[in-house]
Amino acid sequence: MEIKISSSSHFTPRFPVRLRRRTPLVLPNLSRRILSAKTSDPPIPSFPLSIRAIPDWADAIQERGVQKRRSLYTPEDWRAHRSSLRHLRHLLSSLSSRVILSLVPPVSVFTSFAAALAVYNSAVAHRWLPELFPLLHASSLPYQLTAPALALLLVFRTEASYSRFVEGRKVWMSVVAGASEMAGIVISSMARGRSGAEEAGIKRTLLNYIMAFPVALKCHVIGGSDIKLDLKNLLEEDDLAVICHSKHRPRCVIEFIIQSLQMVAMEESKRNTLESKISCFYDGISVCEQIIGIPIPLSYTRLTSRFLVLWHLSLPIILWDDCNWIVVPATFISAASLFCIEEVGVLIEEPFPMLALDELCKQLNESILEAIKMQRSVYARLTAKLKGHHGAHSINGRLNS
Repeated sequence: MEIKISSSSHFTPRFPVRLRRRTPLVLPNLSRRILSAKTSDPPIPSFPLSIRAIPDWADAIQERGVQKRRSLYTPEDWRAHRSSLRHLRHLLSSLSSRVILSLVPPVSVFTSFAAALAVYNSAVAHRWLPELFPLLHASSLPYQLTAPALALLLVFRTEASYSRFVEGRKVWMSVVAGASEMAGIVISSMARGRSGAEEAGIKRTLLNYIMAFPVALKCHVIGGSDIKLDLKNLLEEDDLAVICHSKHRPRCVIEFIIQSLQMVAMEESKRNTLESKISCFYDGISVCEQIIGIPIPLSYTRLTSRFLVLWHLSLPIILWDDCNWIVVPATFISAASLFCIEEVGVLIEEPFPMLALDELCKQLNESILEAIKMQRSVYARLTAKLKGHHGAHSINGRLNS
């Protein structure tokens, strides 16, 4: 029996849905307004283009890094990851790091402020300015008291962001595993079934829809994705047009899967298993939308940012008595280190651009296609072996000479 998977389905189901599906949670109007409410930041004041040039350049580098495709690690990648030369490699690649380049504006501002304060204090100390200008210096005791608070803010901020990253990774592993298991059940029914060409075509179409769901979900949670380009080799143009015109594309793909299941002749136990796996897709959509729509409380993010800014504005004043002109490199090192930690927390707060979702979808599709080829090869081998076994015996069961 030859089984092939088609890149075009020629099938748009229009049957009414009879599947027992999970009813979406309908929130009251008040709760919906609360969840969708946003606390907008105050508008950023307009600056001359000469001042905005560096921040805009840093933001452009950061956005290009966010849109960059991630790849899954291979054994060679892990070998380089744990290499003893990794520290030197990371140091040499600092100037190409988007995290470091995105910190150029704040770090340069605080370092320049420290240099200006050092010039001012030096002028006052050498009496180049009238005596009415005071020397800007202060005790380091306030910094000693507030340093643990800043450390806790940064630790909790980064930990909260990493927990969101882990949650996003887990939900995607669940979606990929559910799609793989659904495809395996459909492939096994294709092997055991003795249906006609129409039934086999519906099952092949169902496999295409199952492979299309993770791709549709990836395009749903990552901005700037081109769902037409990603699904053009999986779905027929008419089906793709229906999905593209849908307001919620992942749910539209699930609808195709559900209605396809209604048309497939399959054992009841396998049908129930497939229906249960659809709930995994709904859970994936719900969790992904919550992660994208609900960030870490903005008051916490603002507090951390304001604390860092005030800390580094007053740092040169605190260090002047002990360091003098060394306040300039000290402020640079402190700002680069602490703002880098905060920047990493902001980046991984939105986990999906950090995950190799394109590679995961590609790996899933390749594994399903490989499973179909393997099933066809094994089926042909066992069929040939069975025919050879029967041919080696006579009618009365004895071996032929």
